[in-house]
Amino acid sequence: MGDWHRECDVLVVGSGAGALTGAYTAAREGLDVIVVESTDKFGGTTAYSGGGMWFPANPVLRRAGTDDTIEDALQYYTSVVGNRTPRALQEAFVRSGAPLVEYLEADDHLQFQIFPWPDYFGNAPKARGDGQRHIAPEPLAVSEAEDLQQVVRGPLDTDRLGIAPPDDYFVGGRALIARLLVAGRQYPKLTTHLNTTLTELVVENGRVVGATVDDGASGKQYAIRARRGVLLAAGGFENNGELRAKYRVPGAARDAMGPGSNVGQALEAGIAIGADTDLMDEAWWAPGMTHPDGRSAFALLFTGGIFVNRNGERFVNESQPYDQLGRTVIAGLDAGSLGLPYWMIYDDSAGDLPPVVLTNVSMVDRTLYEAAGLWHSADTLEELAGLIGVPAKNLVATVDRFNTFVERGSDEDFGRGDELYDRVAFDGGVPLVAITQGPFHAAAFGLSDLGTKGGLRTDEHARVLDTSGQPIPGLYAAGNTMAAPSGCVYPGGGHPIGTSMVFSHRAVLDLLDNTRTIATMDSVDHAV
Repeated sequence: MGDWHRECDVLVVGSGAGALTGAYTAAREGLDVIVVESTDKFGGTTAYSGGGMWFPANPVLRRAGTDDTIEDALQYYTSVVGNRTPRALQEAFVRSGAPLVEYLEADDHLQFQIFPWPDYFGNAPKARGDGQRHIAPEPLAVSEAEDLQQVVRGPLDTDRLGIAPPDDYFVGGRALIARLLVAGRQYPKLTTHLNTTLTELVVENGRVVGATVDDGASGKQYAIRARRGVLLAAGGFENNGELRAKYRVPGAARDAMGPGSNVGQALEAGIAIGADTDLMDEAWWAPGMTHPDGRSAFALLFTGGIFVNRNGERFVNESQPYDQLGRTVIAGLDAGSLGLPYWMIYDDSAGDLPPVVLTNVSMVDRTLYEAAGLWHSADTLEELAGLIGVPAKNLVATVDRFNTFVERGSDEDFGRGDELYDRVAFDGGVPLVAITQGPFHAAAFGLSDLGTKGGLRTDEHARVLDTSGQPIPGLYAAGNTMAAPSGCVYPGGGHPIGTSMVFSHRAVLDLLDNTRTIATMDSVDHAV
């Protein structure tokens, strides 16, 4: 390689929770760190999220008296993931969360709170329905980091609807990003660079020694030397339509929840130097409420309504975890029994708005949905069926059958309410609400995702593997740039962020071990 424009010990690509956890760890341990982020905002997909982390038996939960154990959590996790991913990778994730929280909590800038959220496979061995494996960041007052207000991404309403971000607190994923940035400021050896895009990795003698980047401010390209390693934690490729088509990822880029910059540049840079990949057709799926801009945005926790297919018939447990519901939608699309949009049918007992607790992107004026043909209302179910293009006889029969389930308190077709997660929006009650009071309503839904989960194959230390299964020296990956340890399932809330943070942290710990080894070897050579 020719001249290096900049040098560091560790180059981190991306600025979500995983990337910043890795950068913070490296800086705290005394290394020079450069973070490059391709956009003008920090936070990646994390900043759009609730910031949840699935870290069983961590100190926050232990202080609250949880009786959960790592062994129980591991049994749950491995039972639902199966053998789709290496057991060592699965175990590394489950066992590393609690020590990571302990490490982070040693810094007063990094504070967490319990945020109960049930596991998503409630009937699996050692599942926890009480939510005692899930935490979130404590909110951070904007006044404690006012300069970050304009450079931390989100919320979604800001980026999609132009609404000003809250001026009182960073919350959810934005709080996690802000806290990590504030914590990182303690270490002058950690520098961050916005509008700086990875273009390719630099390899010398089989080792990744740095990268070239595009500087958005100057329009120039330059090289950064990374003496110890490069960590790729730059999100997935959900917003790259060509890559979605190439790897046959269901859905469309417009309906993905990650920022538009998540187009897979870090992933492709790894592939270009011989890295292996896995799970490339996978994503973190979800139903999506379709909005007037044509995009279907992740929606969850329904307090009423049913979903019907193109035949006017129910096809799913509407209250089940969103990834499982999304996979059912994909199966229906593949089978031809479902088209897009599919429809949420509900009555007027709670008003004319769709009964959705969390839309993630706020609903706008009702007339805009009606003008776009996304929401319909009618005095009778027969009229409503005509408006949404399904057989009237079938829709009436479907609603009548569902109403009998409501009366009995049991969904005999799809088991809605049989698991504790199903009841989250009902405070533990039965999630069955009759559809009897006109006018009747229909709202269009599509298939959304929280990001792709296929990426570079790694070992349990986050070292990227080549196509022969050997680690590529100097290269690490985490988050959605890394093939997810959870394989083809979504075990519980907080897994995308949790895995990203854990494996970024583990990458730096491995790099530190290598650093110590190299330092020892250097001292021996010098003595000789």
